[in-house]
Amino acid sequence: MLKKNKCLDLDRVFKKLLEDECIGSQSDFVEHLTQQGFEHINQSKISRMLTSYGAVRKRNARMEMVYSLPAERGVPTAKTTLKSSVLSVEYNQWMVVIHTVPGAAPLIARLLDSCGRNAGLLGTVAGDDTIFTVPVMDMEINEIYQSVMQILNSDDN
Repeated sequence: MLKKNKCLDLDRVFKKLLEDECIGSQSDFVEHLTQQGFEHINQSKISRMLTSYGAVRKRNARMEMVYSLPAERGVPTAKTTLKSSVLSVEYNQWMVVIHTVPGAAPLIARLLDSCGRNAGLLGTVAGDDTIFTVPVMDMEINEIYQSVMQILNSDDN
């Protein structure tokens, strides 16, 4: 039980640091958290935590570059629906492009890939917050767009 509480404390302190917009580098996070008594904190753990919170770098009120929580949306949680993580879905004559909140693109791409050829998708390429779809050859792009929208709007998401 102690380990779980320690993890919850780390998450609480980390989120507070992001909200306070006072830390400008990953090494500063390591130093601050180590001084707070958290053990086994290193740059790679900080990097994973920043990604999981969807942290962004921006200028604070003092014009310093700092890490903070994204302004446009909160961090996705286990109760967040996939649909609420999608910011936009657009297409041109070659592909459908989906923009998501930070960190949500890989999960949504995995869902689209699982539907595969039945949905008109040969595959997807996902970054942190953007998904490119690769359509199968014999479908019109507007059909694929409709298929993607149907998947994202399904009640299971």
